[in-house]
Amino acid sequence: MTLQMNRREFLAGSGALVVSVLLPGVQNAAAATQASRHDLKPDQLSSYISINQDGSAVGWVGKVDMGQGTDIGWIKIIADELDLHPDRVSMVQGHTEETVDQGGASGSTGIWRAGLALRNAAAEARLTLVEMAAAKLGVAADQLVVDNGVVSVKGTPGKKTTYGELIGGKHFNVQLEWNKQYGNLLLVKGRAKPKAASEYKVVGKPGTRRRGIAAKLYGTAENMVDVKVPGMLHGRVIRPPVAGAIPVAVDEASVKNIPGVKVVWQKGFIGLVAPKEWDAVRAARALKVTWSDVKPPFPDQKEIYNHIRKAKVMKRDNEQNVGDVDAAFAGAARVVEATYEWPFQSHASMAPACAVADVRADQITVWTGGQKPHHCRDGVALMFGLPDEKVIVHSMVGPGSYGRNDSGDATMDAAVLSKAVGKPVRVQYMRHDGTQWDPKAPASVHTARAAVDKDGKVLAWHYESKGFSRQEFFRDEGKPERTLAGQLLDWPLKPVWLFGPPSESYKFDSRRLASETIAPLLDRASPLRTSHFRDPAGPQVHFGVESFMDELAIATNTDAVQFRMQYLSNKADLAVVKTVAEKANWQPHVGARKQLRGDVYVGQGLAYAVRGGTRVAVVAEVEVNRNTGKVWARRFYVAHDCGQVIAPDLVKQTLEAQIVQTASRALMEEVKFDNRNVTSTDWNTYPIFDIKDVPETIDITLLDHPEQPPFGAGEATVRPLSAALANAIFDATGVRLRQLPLTAEKIKAGWA
Repeated sequence: MTLQMNRREFLAGSGALVVSVLLPGVQNAAAATQASRHDLKPDQLSSYISINQDGSAVGWVGKVDMGQGTDIGWIKIIADELDLHPDRVSMVQGHTEETVDQGGASGSTGIWRAGLALRNAAAEARLTLVEMAAAKLGVAADQLVVDNGVVSVKGTPGKKTTYGELIGGKHFNVQLEWNKQYGNLLLVKGRAKPKAASEYKVVGKPGTRRRGIAAKLYGTAENMVDVKVPGMLHGRVIRPPVAGAIPVAVDEASVKNIPGVKVVWQKGFIGLVAPKEWDAVRAARALKVTWSDVKPPFPDQKEIYNHIRKAKVMKRDNEQNVGDVDAAFAGAARVVEATYEWPFQSHASMAPACAVADVRADQITVWTGGQKPHHCRDGVALMFGLPDEKVIVHSMVGPGSYGRNDSGDATMDAAVLSKAVGKPVRVQYMRHDGTQWDPKAPASVHTARAAVDKDGKVLAWHYESKGFSRQEFFRDEGKPERTLAGQLLDWPLKPVWLFGPPSESYKFDSRRLASETIAPLLDRASPLRTSHFRDPAGPQVHFGVESFMDELAIATNTDAVQFRMQYLSNKADLAVVKTVAEKANWQPHVGARKQLRGDVYVGQGLAYAVRGGTRVAVVAEVEVNRNTGKVWARRFYVAHDCGQVIAPDLVKQTLEAQIVQTASRALMEEVKFDNRNVTSTDWNTYPIFDIKDVPETIDITLLDHPEQPPFGAGEATVRPLSAALANAIFDATGVRLRQLPLTAEKIKAGWA
């Protein structure tokens, strides 16, 4: 499958040709429809909404749905604003020559940010269409009504026209007010005021089905791995046995018996291409490379947390100081303290990354399954010194992405190989390429302290995180140095030192919250380089926060729910905690109950967090086998408040997916490494949940607020989940686990 699409072809494929028109509000210039991103302006309505000849609508969005169903949310928003049935709205996502840069996929900004821009654009499109209809029908605009794209005169339904008749296949010539921002912050608005929530017919209602499920089920969907380009070669990149080593000699004769192999060696980058993929695989295994003699860069894995504690601080930031923390601790009747530890974790996407690049002298075309195609365009353009308009990136369905995974590296590898050999190159990573060499979620240490008076009141709260940066290199491949290929080709590094403090609403009188970031173990082309992973650093930080809140509740002889209700101040926070406790039939208690049912201990644990405008509280119910220590996260209750809910059924599915993924991270996932390299290379050395591990029940309550904006639903539930599990394990067993993953071995050690 090869995707070469521009707006003319898309509209033609829908039976809608672009022609010259004379109606007001429509661009009378067919030449402007030629496939050129120069004509794609952020302040033009036609950049976001178009109407086909049959009156159906297309939304054009510079983001990408990565499987959460965000596209259905956009469709519902556009449908309601245009008074169209959702089945008559489709989306074009991410293609750089077809959409404005709106930041690509981002679990919490797809609806919150891009949805608002699309809502404003769709409202403006409806206003423009109604005004056009008024001119055509000879009545005032306020005398018209719209039903599924049919505009008719009130009381005279026979006097009507349609969206297709008004503008089908033609471009709007309407300027919007643009905030001069690209990416996640891009916002446009026009004269039209979007509808009130009370006017919505599909927003906030269930029932709009996901599209493409059948194609995925039957294997007929066009995915990244299906892309084929005439003359395409297959590429592989060779990684060193010791991280940080670079090739010093290559024996090309070692692969001379494999047809068509060409070795590409540039500085620290070494790869090869072959006409057949299996030959590329064989050649990658057979190629003899002499590597530089480097000192093993990593400490013993058992020492990683001590390394973090002792490491030089590159940056201390985001400090919050309220009240006199030091005085509160000095005068405390009791100080409660605990430390929590989080390991490196791999994205371990369902399949390793794949990309195709065709690098020519004056134009580059790329196919990627990554999250941020516009940023991919920018990085490739910089790598080869072309203006970004000379790089076209097609956004394809990939194997999933939860932040900056291996897709950006595969894309740049393909581009470097293609440039070297002068032909299109497809790079398909193997499992070890993805799991071993993808960017990792950062390892970290979290220290919590609380000052308590003689009556059990918390006087002060002090929490600090220290770890590797969640943006050692940025969250995307927008610059060459953010990719393995760029680093191996000696692009100057520009690390960002950032971790971040907790986000919560506890109303302790005095508080100090801060984070510290340390340098990477290996600064260039490292398999332990760190970057964004779903809810960047949020799970790490709040594993400590919410585990400690349970420990603090016990220290003050308070039930865990009561403790949080006592110290939370925001009404939305209180509502999610109260709701989830009621749904879970929470029985107030202090300390571990150690309830035994047959061969398993059972327990409940609570945790809460806020992310942006979204509040969420979780109760986990676990079973712990009293003989083996194995944990089953059997049931979860969730109360979720993300403001206005656009598509409740899809929000619930998104939360279910977050719960399964994060429970896997909490109970199983830890990147293993020795002093030479990462040793987690496959599903055996980096196990994740399979079907037997998933929860039996996930009970979700959405607290819908149609009067509010829709905040992000794609990441917030990740944040409190690990602490809810740790708290439930403590309730079941009396063993307090302060280091992830929460394994049977650690529970059995606690019993001993």
